[in-house]
Amino acid sequence: MTDGTLIVAGAALGLGAGVSGAALPRRFRVTAAATLVWGACALEAAPAVHVLATGHPIVLRSAELLPFTGVDLVLNPLGALFVLLVAIVAVPATLHGIGYAQHGSATRSATCMFPIFVTTLLLVPSAGSVATFMVLWELMALTSLVLVLVDHGRSQAAQSAAAWYAVFTQGGAALILVGLLVLAAHANGQSFAAIAHHARHLAPAVRGLVFVVVLVGFGSKAGVVPFHVWLPKAHPEAPSPVSALMSGAMVALGVYGIVLVGDDLLGGGPVWWWLVVLGLGGASALFGSLHAASSTDLKRLLAYSTTDNIGLALLALGASGLFEATRHPLLASLGLVAALVLVLNHAAFKGALFLSAGSVQVATGTRDLDQLGGLLRRIPQTGALFLVAAAAITALPPLNGFIGEWLLFQALLHGAASGNTASDIAVPLAVAAMALTAGLTVVAFVKAVGIGFLGRPRSEAADGAVEVPVTMRLAVGLLVGACIVLGVIPTLVFPAVERAVKTALPGVGTALLAHGVDVQLVGLRGVLAPATLAGTMTVAVLVVLMLRRVLAHQPAPRVVEAWGCGRQLQTARMQYTATSFAEPVQRVFDDVLRPVQDLDVSHVAESRYYIEAATFHNAVDDGIERGLYRPVIGAVRRWGQAARALQPGSVHRYLGYGLGALVLMLAALAMIA
Repeated sequence: MTDGTLIVAGAALGLGAGVSGAALPRRFRVTAAATLVWGACALEAAPAVHVLATGHPIVLRSAELLPFTGVDLVLNPLGALFVLLVAIVAVPATLHGIGYAQHGSATRSATCMFPIFVTTLLLVPSAGSVATFMVLWELMALTSLVLVLVDHGRSQAAQSAAAWYAVFTQGGAALILVGLLVLAAHANGQSFAAIAHHARHLAPAVRGLVFVVVLVGFGSKAGVVPFHVWLPKAHPEAPSPVSALMSGAMVALGVYGIVLVGDDLLGGGPVWWWLVVLGLGGASALFGSLHAASSTDLKRLLAYSTTDNIGLALLALGASGLFEATRHPLLASLGLVAALVLVLNHAAFKGALFLSAGSVQVATGTRDLDQLGGLLRRIPQTGALFLVAAAAITALPPLNGFIGEWLLFQALLHGAASGNTASDIAVPLAVAAMALTAGLTVVAFVKAVGIGFLGRPRSEAADGAVEVPVTMRLAVGLLVGACIVLGVIPTLVFPAVERAVKTALPGVGTALLAHGVDVQLVGLRGVLAPATLAGTMTVAVLVVLMLRRVLAHQPAPRVVEAWGCGRQLQTARMQYTATSFAEPVQRVFDDVLRPVQDLDVSHVAESRYYIEAATFHNAVDDGIERGLYRPVIGAVRRWGQAARALQPGSVHRYLGYGLGALVLMLAALAMIA
């Protein structure tokens, strides 16, 4: 069976999984659909591995599937890397879904749409023409929209989240379509190969307009500020396996689209393009990390951290384009390598975190950190897995989050004095944004682990939590294992990443050289030995454990509750809540967050001088939604209310409207003539 046949067979198997999810009885359909999805992932991953190993693209064309345009599939190394990324997240997410379905999400619509969603995610990076790309992109968007409504479709929050997501995803798709159609019209053909051949000869104004339009379109899918508003709404409402795929894989395809158009099709651009990308990346990283640090809903926290991490990837992508525009090819290559490594690692640890959040919700029935606590004792395996994934996202060595941020820092550090004025100003600002983002991310996940998993339970649901089914724990364990392997031996993926970089930046040399398990920058000063670092840290831990055993004859220390300040008697009401933990951050960034606070005091009936109860409420809404989108929505509603006066139900008035329109049209034709 050829590689092209494997791609087609994988697509057919994925669609078959959707059919089985809709047709089979309840007790069979989840397992059957999951098994077929795993087969589809394997069939799509095999040719992707072959492409990355050889560098030779796979080309498939059929004139029969889509009317007028046909189907064009071209899998090159850049697309193959993203196919593997999707498969890495999809297999554990599907495994997790088997256990998750026992507590909901086993409906026919869910088990039908989920495999189709995975299949379109696998096929989008293989699209080789405008029509094929847009059909797959729209199928991906529509299936994910249905899945957002699966768990809580009748709730007002789910309907609101779906409405926001629908507006942003369809608006973004429209912008992408406009940009690609402009390129196709100038190329006199819709294939990406023809567009790439002709796009370099377009007028600079047209190229710049297309890049900005497409950047906004793909940025809305990636959750980039200020187009991120749908993301913290949709993730909490979607089932956790869907959230893992949306955050780990779907938003990554937004980054893929920017690389595809900006580097591959347009062949790079002037400095101002990439300054815009740098600005969006820095704003996204800071805004996302700040709201993650102040969120008390676990899945909302993870959603904002997606904006944070995609912002870091855009910082790397913007730096790459900036260095290419200022003729620093090694730095350009290093920046793009950092962007792809950041996206790949984000898929692993964010998938693990969202699946863990789903396990916590199944075990306790809540995502509210203020209602959790003590979970590390009650669900120790889930808690330990969440702890490792949280350490990875905070870039602690030797886990995979560290290597991506190290590469980004090296690219920015070496490009801080490139000789270009714009670059010399923008790069230090990017370093500052990266440093502040790292600190806020640590605050967010110290809060998530400390408040949610340590201390004492703050509710009966947390106190009665029991471990989730083994399939759910195994699914998270697979992604956590990937976080460890990619952190200790990152050179496993560097050859594939370098081939993808050479596809997007042809003619630019590589900036990485792998010596066994060590990483050395070519032509630049920078060496990292993650395996040695991991070994040293392991030895240090073993030494501490041995010393503890040797000193075991000493009087036993007094044991108290974690976070108990040394007190013997500790209750949940004495501990920090997520709200109180985030208060210092809110105070520092009060002008940005603008929290809404309310104190309700009830007095006893006998005297207003004695307080019976006091309730404090603190909420942080999205400032961009409040300041930018809500006024627009309000204006549209007012216009809609005013427009109702034009529809009184009178036939005579409608005939008058028609007559007026006819007169205006004839007058316009007369003026033209």
